[in-house]
Amino acid sequence: MAKMTIIGSSSMDLVVTASKRPNKGETILGESFKTVPGGKGANQAVAAARLGAEVYMVGCVGDDGFGEEIVNNFTANGVVTTYVEPVTHLETGTAHITLAEGDNSIIVVKGANNYVTPEFVEKALDVIRESDIVLIQQEIPEETVEYVTEICFLNNVPLLLNPAPARHISKTVIEKAAYITPNEWEASVLFENKDIHDALKEYPNKLLVTEGKNGVRYYDGENEVLVPAYVVETVDTTGAGDTFNAAFAVAVAEGKNIKDSIRFANRAASLSVTKFGAQGGMPTRKEVEGNL
Repeated sequence: MAKMTIIGSSSMDLVVTASKRPNKGETILGESFKTVPGGKGANQAVAAARLGAEVYMVGCVGDDGFGEEIVNNFTANGVVTTYVEPVTHLETGTAHITLAEGDNSIIVVKGANNYVTPEFVEKALDVIRESDIVLIQQEIPEETVEYVTEICFLNNVPLLLNPAPARHISKTVIEKAAYITPNEWEASVLFENKDIHDALKEYPNKLLVTEGKNGVRYYDGENEVLVPAYVVETVDTTGAGDTFNAAFAVAVAEGKNIKDSIRFANRAASLSVTKFGAQGGMPTRKEVEGNL
């Protein structure tokens, strides 16, 4: 069983479904509204646990009803919450999601996630050092990403950085991370002055660019490879990227090669979009292996 630590955001997703997105100044009637646990870190933790990993979550919630619901959801999915703490003077983070026209758009309010600081992460150093892989994203402070990158590098623990939401990150972080998994937009921000094909060659078997329904692109040291996605009927794309990252991390931690790990992760991500909610469609190990 892979042992993983996930350092990142825990939020409540407030999801509106509509036939279209409103224009500026326009009011439209929506079709439904739901609240479901989310946040990129939390999503990846739940996805990895469902795929059979031993998962430790490091993060902050507010001392409110949303925070309590998120922690209970972790427990129900087998995620260890020893390092998930409430921030008493701030609300739980939220993600305001609109599902329309076959895709999603999201506004994130960090809330308590801003308190996932280097000082907070220090409490989990022992479990980080013992992990087979660590996952981190960018809905938490930038200095925390830099701190965790250095800790993992010094302790020879592979770090997977999912650079979302997009922002510039230092070359040091890029060099010291084991894997970086931007989508096409995030890659254009990270490598704004470089052709993406050149960036792939510069970071072979490290830089994995996710291209949605087209699949995932990387450079294997000799050739550029596109591992195709699986074709499914899409219900909700929210959380597909988080499912991919978690599944890829589980696979490489278990010793699979890059291509097989991407194939495993693509299948998990494809299954995740067939149901509503970021976590609603995240598959079990049996479901993924039964569909490969």
